[in-house]
Order: sequence, then C-alpha cells, then structure tokens
Amino acid sequence: MTRELKTGRAAPKSGRVKSAVVFLHGYGADGADLLGLAEPLAPHLPDTLFLAPDAPERCVGTPFGRQWFPIPWLDGSSEEAAAAGLAASAADLDAFLDKLLEDEGLTPSQIALFGFSQGTMMSLHVAPRRAAPVAGVVAFSGRLLRPEALAAEAVSKPPVLLVHGDADPVVPFADMGLAGDALVAAGFETYAHVMPGTGHGIAPDGLSVALSFLKDKLPG
Repeated sequence: MTRELKTGRAAPKSGRVKSAVVFLHGYGADGADLLGLAEPLAPHLPDTLFLAPDAPERCVGTPFGRQWFPIPWLDGSSEEAAAAGLAASAADLDAFLDKLLEDEGLTPSQIALFGFSQGTMMSLHVAPRRAAPVAGVVAFSGRLLRPEALAAEAVSKPPVLLVHGDADPVVPFADMGLAGDALVAAGFETYAHVMPGTGHGIAPDGLSVALSFLKDKLPG
C-alpha cells in the first residue's frame, strides 16, 4: 500500500500541459522548498507543469521538515530503517509518477525529475528502475545510492545531468564523480556541471545549465 504525497503545483504559463517537471526536495525540507524554482523556469518552459511533492515521512532530524528515508549518521537511525524507508518511498514515488502520467495524459518522455540532495538520491534510484525512461533527471548536490548495483538493476536509461558545488560541506563533491563514473559505465547519457565555490545549494549558473538541459530534453 503506497502513501499519497501531498503536492504543490505551478500551472503552465500557456495553460496547456505538454510536459511536467517533478521537484524532489532534500532531507528536512518539503516540496515548497523547491517549488519556487518554477518561477524562473516557467517563462522558458511555458507548456510545463511543475509539481513538488512532500516526502512521505516526518523528518526525524528536523521535526518540521520531511524525509524520503532516515539517514543514520544524521538521526541515529539504523541501516535497516534507512533501507526500508528508501524502499517504501521509492514505491510511493513510482505510484505518484504513474498517477501523474494518467491524470495529465502524458508519456514518460514528457516528464523530468529535478532532485536536490536527498531528492537527487531518490531521482537517481527510482528513474533507472522504471519500465520506460523519463525525459531526463536533473541531479543537484546528491549522490547515487548503491552505484555498484546500477548496471545490473537499470531497466531504463534516461539522460542525467549532475550538478554539484565544489565547496559542498554536506554531500561531498567527490560523490558527483562517483555517480558520473557509475552512470557512464552503465551506458547512461551523462552530463555534469560544477558550481565553483558553491556549498550545499543551487547557484544561478547551475540553474541556468539545468534549464538548458530541460529545454533540450522535454518536448516542445
């Protein structure tokens, strides 16, 4: 039984839904944390619906925020709890994406995932295990979970853009290279952009590269 995700929306400027971007927030935040990015992106993607679901669990480490799964080194949870949380949230996100496709009459090639931090971990975990590839995955400041399993478990291979600040104190910048190596080795079309001097966040140069990627990969 999957959990329904409370979701913020920003309607397309044109009034016509021809594509969708799903923002997946980081640990301790919620959907509203990323939905504001729709404002600078929407004028360039006028037919795109922007969605920002809240993660299904209340965050252990930040009680007013949400989490996709617990993080042992931050909240003292067990590795078993983290694995179970990831599996449950992956099922929730899959169900959310399936419902999005049905409700909006879209195909997988018309939706993109845009993750930040733990939301990137979810995006890079779920997208390759879906039956049909999404249009693309924008992966900010996160990491690829279980990179050693990617090649064997990937069912579809959407294009991926990795973006990371080289001064990130939360998720090490080196994780970008580890993810890139695994994605390339598994046959994914992979792009990368380094945000110079940026910590754990989304800098203007990174957002500009993400917009170019989305304009290239989404239809219309």
